[in-house]
Amino acid sequence: MPSAEWKIPRAAQPRPEDYDFDLDRALGAVMALSSAIPPDAFTADTLGTERAGNAVLIGERGLVLTIGYLITEASTIWLTLNDGRVVGGDVLGYDPESGFGLVQALGRIDVPPLPLGSSAEVRIGDGVVVAGAGGRQRSVAARVIAKQEFAGYWEYLLEEAIFTSPPHPHWGGTALIGGSGHLLGIGSLQLQQDRGGTEENLNMIVPIDLLKPVLADMLATGAPRRAVRPWLGVYATEVDGRVVVAGLAEGGPAETAGLHVGDIVLAVAGTEVATLAELYRQVWSLGQAGVQVPLRIHRMGRVYDVAVPSTDRNRLLKRKILH
Repeated sequence: MPSAEWKIPRAAQPRPEDYDFDLDRALGAVMALSSAIPPDAFTADTLGTERAGNAVLIGERGLVLTIGYLITEASTIWLTLNDGRVVGGDVLGYDPESGFGLVQALGRIDVPPLPLGSSAEVRIGDGVVVAGAGGRQRSVAARVIAKQEFAGYWEYLLEEAIFTSPPHPHWGGTALIGGSGHLLGIGSLQLQQDRGGTEENLNMIVPIDLLKPVLADMLATGAPRRAVRPWLGVYATEVDGRVVVAGLAEGGPAETAGLHVGDIVLAVAGTEVATLAELYRQVWSLGQAGVQVPLRIHRMGRVYDVAVPSTDRNRLLKRKILH
């Protein structure tokens, strides 16, 4: 958790005169979020039992949006407003495909919500604000430097993520605010990218347009009403044009089926894969959670065929959703 005294360097902070909207009003919708997770929760070992980041008010009645990993399996949530007030919160919903999480504030939040914008209209080179809780001193004046596919090692894929620079140092749940003062996305990660032979730190932002088709479902039932993708419990990476198993979820389908760390995944159901995106798309194309996933792997000079009985990852999670 960052120190209470930390600040973004002044040169990197947004200045009100550079924007055609009320910057301080928009930043007022961004708050700090902290959560507590039971020690026996499925994600406790990987994501921790105490999590902290940011969140943004998007509805008049205390509807708050954040990045889902901050609230997955949370038993307690606290929201800290910029005036120092603290209110409790409950999980309203989580969408593992986008990564968005919704929280219902349990006390009054007397600030205007941030209206949703259109991430489809974001262009490379656009000036944006990556906003953290605490106003201008904890927000970054940034630019969009890329819109492209992103594949995460945890069986996660975005067709077109937004990448910004300079990065916000406490990126989780930050609000990407565009030139009109609307919310364009939610901060998820900090990454390094090789640009011209030098490593550049970037923030990866989940586009807000992914929320719009599923928001009503998440408010009604806690999750989108759609077929659940098969989950293998594989943490994978790309090495020299190959997909390599870097880790396995304890007790997950892949570990149970006999996959090992270091295995190279050659093919899924007879179709060769060389990237994480190819692996995920091929697995997901086989059907819903529960489908058998045939993998061909290379291990220590030998090739094996392994059938992995996929599952719905959500069934492994502790759920405390307010409905």
